[in-house]
Amino acid sequence: MPGRQDDGDDDLRPAGRSGSREAGARRVRGGQVSAAADPLKLDIAATVDRLADELEALSHRIHATPELAFKEEQAQAWLTEFLEKHGARVERGVGGLPTAFRATIAGRGAGPTIAIMAEYDALPGIGHACGHNVIATAGCGAGAALAVALGRLPFAGQIQVIGTPAEEGGAGKVKLMEAGVFKDVDAAMMIHGRCGTQVWRPSLGIVKAKAEFFGQAAHASSWPWRGVNALNAVIGLFNALDAMRQQLRPDARVHGIITRGGEQANIIPEYTSAEFYLRSISVDYCWELLRRFTAAAEGAAAATGCRASVTHDPTVHEPLKPNATMAGLFARNLELIDFPEDPDDGQAGFGSTDCGNVSQRLPTIHPYIRISPDGVPGHSREFAEWARSPLARTGLVAGAKALALTAVDLLASPEALQKAKHDFARGGHQP
Repeated sequence: MPGRQDDGDDDLRPAGRSGSREAGARRVRGGQVSAAADPLKLDIAATVDRLADELEALSHRIHATPELAFKEEQAQAWLTEFLEKHGARVERGVGGLPTAFRATIAGRGAGPTIAIMAEYDALPGIGHACGHNVIATAGCGAGAALAVALGRLPFAGQIQVIGTPAEEGGAGKVKLMEAGVFKDVDAAMMIHGRCGTQVWRPSLGIVKAKAEFFGQAAHASSWPWRGVNALNAVIGLFNALDAMRQQLRPDARVHGIITRGGEQANIIPEYTSAEFYLRSISVDYCWELLRRFTAAAEGAAAATGCRASVTHDPTVHEPLKPNATMAGLFARNLELIDFPEDPDDGQAGFGSTDCGNVSQRLPTIHPYIRISPDGVPGHSREFAEWARSPLARTGLVAGAKALALTAVDLLASPEALQKAKHDFARGGHQP
């Protein structure tokens, strides 16, 4: 099987482990629902099993046709066709985003709305190395199974599958929230593929910053003293940030790339630029990182005689807010389908997701489902291969079942939903 890989900006990057690449994969069980489950849950899980071949084919189709943020036209078309085929009412282009969608499975009259989110954008150059093909088909599989198994939900309310474009850098969920798509949603959930199954893992907030340096061009050999080297300034910024890392909090991450480094080797660069992600478990500390980043850029400019300009994206990715009630329901449903959580070795770092912004507005969970062996990092070519493997099929089916069953738990029990809202109001606490 594959080489080496990472699962999307919004997933955690696991440390490699010694031993077989199949480690962890052997722990995955069949995902069959316990005979002790109530008939409604048995019916829903059995429906997911009947849809499994179709879901896997859809996942592979999306995997083979990677589309970048806000350009997911084929994926949106295939996912919405699948949902309509199985009885959901679909709206396309919701929230002013052409590749977004919302599919509704109605209940018996007015009541709560539970959202299941689906991501389906790919990464530049390495395709579905974040496994969004699995995220999308698990979410849509959950919605379709509910529509097929139940027709009309046997309780008040509705379940919506919300297609959220552009998780990879485009903050699609933030844009959909701003457009009111989540306005009437009472609770939301999604799954994410990973090298292990964990119901709760933290995520970091992000402030995205850009530094530009302005110097003066000159011939690099015959008149170098007449130039002001903007490349030296951007290199100085990287060096200053490296020196700063020792004094950063353990949860902070500062990483970036040079996006413009000059035009030609015989010209003193007059303009350079770099883009950085400034991350922390606290949004307040993200802003502190921006302050220190700005000071480093201005210092690098002063040292080289350049002028610096620092800007940042107004859209901030917020950390995930935990919800113990919803996480507990999801964990129990994983046990019910014989797909329990894996132990967490504590070695993995943290990524970020625009789902964090949703979680700061309403009760939300973002569990991780195993689709690769231990130690396969997201955003890598190896993870992209595992995202279309038999192990990914197993995770997809388990994820669809657990999402559907958890959504039903929240609709069927007003007490459970109220408890989830109480957790949210208290500020959330780690499950």
